[in-house]
Amino acid sequence: MAAATIKFLYRLALVLSVLLTSAAGIVSNTTLVNNGANITDGETMVSDGGSFTLGFFAPTGAPTKRYLGIWFTASPEAVCWVANRDRPLNDTSGVLVFGSARGLLLLDGSGQTAWSSNTTATSAPAVTQLLESGNLVVGEQSSGSILWQSFDHPSNTLLPGMRLGKNPQTGDEWSLTSWRAPNDPSPGDHHLVLDTQALPAAIVLWQGNVKTYTTGPWNGLRFSGIPEIASYSGMLSVQVVVRPDEVAYIVTTMPDAPFSRLVVNDDGTVERLAWEPVSRTWNVWMRSPRDLCDSYAKCGAFGLCNSATASTQFCSCIDGFSPASPSQWYMRETSDGCRRRTPLDCSNGTTTDGFMVLGGVKLPDTDNATVDMSATLEQCRARCLANCSCVAYAAADIRGGGDGSGCVMWTDGVVDVRYVDKGQDLYVRLAKSEFAAGKRRDVARIVLPVTVSLLALTSAAMYLVWICRVRGRATRLAFLQAAERPNSDEAMIGSLSAPNDLGDDDFDLPFVSFGDIVSATNNFSEHNKLGQGGFGKVYKGMLDDNKEVAIKRLGKGSRQGAEEFRNEVLLIAKLQHRNLVRLLGYCIHGDEKLLVYEYLPNKSLDSFIFDAAGKHVVDWPTRFKIIKGVSRGILYLHQDSRLTVIHRDLKSSNILLDTDMSPKISDFGMARIFSGNGQEENTNRVVGTYGYMSPEYAMDGIFSIKSDTYSFGVILLEIISGLSITATRFTGFPNLLAYAWSLWQDDKAIDMVDSALSGTCSPNEVLRCIQIGLLCVQDNPYNRPLMSSVVFMLENETTPLSVPIQPMYFSQRYLDDHGIGENSISSSVNDMSVTVLEGR
Repeated sequence: MAAATIKFLYRLALVLSVLLTSAAGIVSNTTLVNNGANITDGETMVSDGGSFTLGFFAPTGAPTKRYLGIWFTASPEAVCWVANRDRPLNDTSGVLVFGSARGLLLLDGSGQTAWSSNTTATSAPAVTQLLESGNLVVGEQSSGSILWQSFDHPSNTLLPGMRLGKNPQTGDEWSLTSWRAPNDPSPGDHHLVLDTQALPAAIVLWQGNVKTYTTGPWNGLRFSGIPEIASYSGMLSVQVVVRPDEVAYIVTTMPDAPFSRLVVNDDGTVERLAWEPVSRTWNVWMRSPRDLCDSYAKCGAFGLCNSATASTQFCSCIDGFSPASPSQWYMRETSDGCRRRTPLDCSNGTTTDGFMVLGGVKLPDTDNATVDMSATLEQCRARCLANCSCVAYAAADIRGGGDGSGCVMWTDGVVDVRYVDKGQDLYVRLAKSEFAAGKRRDVARIVLPVTVSLLALTSAAMYLVWICRVRGRATRLAFLQAAERPNSDEAMIGSLSAPNDLGDDDFDLPFVSFGDIVSATNNFSEHNKLGQGGFGKVYKGMLDDNKEVAIKRLGKGSRQGAEEFRNEVLLIAKLQHRNLVRLLGYCIHGDEKLLVYEYLPNKSLDSFIFDAAGKHVVDWPTRFKIIKGVSRGILYLHQDSRLTVIHRDLKSSNILLDTDMSPKISDFGMARIFSGNGQEENTNRVVGTYGYMSPEYAMDGIFSIKSDTYSFGVILLEIISGLSITATRFTGFPNLLAYAWSLWQDDKAIDMVDSALSGTCSPNEVLRCIQIGLLCVQDNPYNRPLMSSVVFMLENETTPLSVPIQPMYFSQRYLDDHGIGENSISSSVNDMSVTVLEGR
């Protein structure tokens, strides 16, 4: 129902737009008989459903140049096709004529032809139509056969239904060419094609005659170098078709999926963009090249690129190979690639060679490859061994699981190999001696360090135990001493375990050395960076026990400091619950303050529900599970732990998700501990995130366990709607609470449900959750339920619910005027503007 409402409102907006601009001479009919009719500058043709518009436009910054183009109606700057790319008109006297002997004809003010469709003349009446797909079609009126269509002549944009590829019979090619500049649609230097010379096909980006990027070959499911395609499932259908009359890459949109387009930008990047109708913005789903390893043949022949090894070098040689030019590799010039250490043994049909499996990679460029889709992988191995020129092979089709089927064989060399998520297996041919040498090297790599380590450990083990104990006692002593002088930064760090809080006798959080953290994060490499918040940056790391962790590093300019660091260590080390993130260790090294957490691969809740692509991953059962998990985590903090803890900064970005999409509350830097039952307290230091703060806390510094209840209510409404607390300004409401209350008052609350949940949710269950959310954000904290009641209401659908009253919401004037972001701190009541919704 919500999806249908959004579609209706969208089309209504388009109709209103047409009516409001009727004075400009919009052509409302979408089909024109070719009888000399025309469109002049200022008139437009709109597709039947209103999604696309054909007309004249001037690029931003070039008002004197006029072009005939097709654009996405809701976003006019998203121009999808341009007719006269090479011949812009110099004034507004241009006219598009239908029905000439050459089909469509674009004339300038002097009657000269600026562009034509060059349609073959026909005696039958022809019509021109702008389809809802964005395709401008000229066809015979009687037979319906297509004489010409814009989809056969792409500009820089590939729309769903278009083709990227070639017709082998006619030689016609469908490719994309970038604009010259953001305000210049003339053909630029970058050209995107489907390479059909060597199958399996791959998409290739050229700059002039230089190959700059490839996707890797098509493997039946996706291009091997673009694992992101797997995330399109349910939204886009992606395929490569091979027929006598076409070899083409085709994308089709699934029902109710957001509109998307693939664009080759003037800077040589390729982006897949998805339209978000609520925020009216284009979200980037995919960008290529994504990093240095996507640069074509970055590491040369038999080289292997790894974007995670920036602290050493991106390029290495495949096992069995060494740099062809060591001195050049030392200078980071790796294009010469690698050469074999041991020649292959292959002659007269006999060989002793074998294959080494290189797993998780983007398959090499297919310029020197051959394919046989009928062969099995074992047959492929035998054929490669029998061909002395064959250096590697791989499965051509990985559909159906297992090792795959079909056979791709490379001769002479392999280039453009890199590690990628969900990459394929590449079988690289090596001489027999390399396998024995490899085993010896492996043994040496294992035995020698182990032997040395055992000797060192034998002499140093007791010393290390002793020094750790001394360090632990000294640290505890520092904690206790510093707790008595809380005004200094060092004191705040030192009081990580003050006896008045949790007790020093059982404080046992591991101390992690700074050196181990530097090693685990590749010296805080940007490639290891997971995100950034008010505390600082968060990095992914791998500790010595092969345990993946997330490491939070306090930024030098962070608005948080030692007190928040102390809170984090003090609280999470002692609070253990399946819906709270686990703190594994901490580090203090000079000015450095770091926290080591369990690594949660799905990151934060906001990265899913506010993302055009991600929101389709979390269906209603998953979102309801997250809602209940967060409520249980908060209940544990308020009631079920041995202390009463108020989080004070609950928000969607602080809800992390594990591999099963179970939620874990994180970021306890703002939390407060109560020795009693959590009744109201005052503070002169208001901390948290605007929009999630309860009114009494934001205005008067009064907080209690009901402050967290308010924040939970906001998160609950965000999960249901897929909208952030400030995402609905365009609807005429200042934030999500105002929007939700208005729909609730009009008995239209179901309309706020995220369109991505269409068909997966129970209306009664969703409406009940909306009501619980509105109860949680009541103005008066005494009208908000305890979290124990919230959990009970969520778990028991027959429990009657109270009727919510109008909530209070924040216009966030301070946030907009002063640019304060997350975790902003203010003690001034005047910083916030508060409005109470009027009764209707």
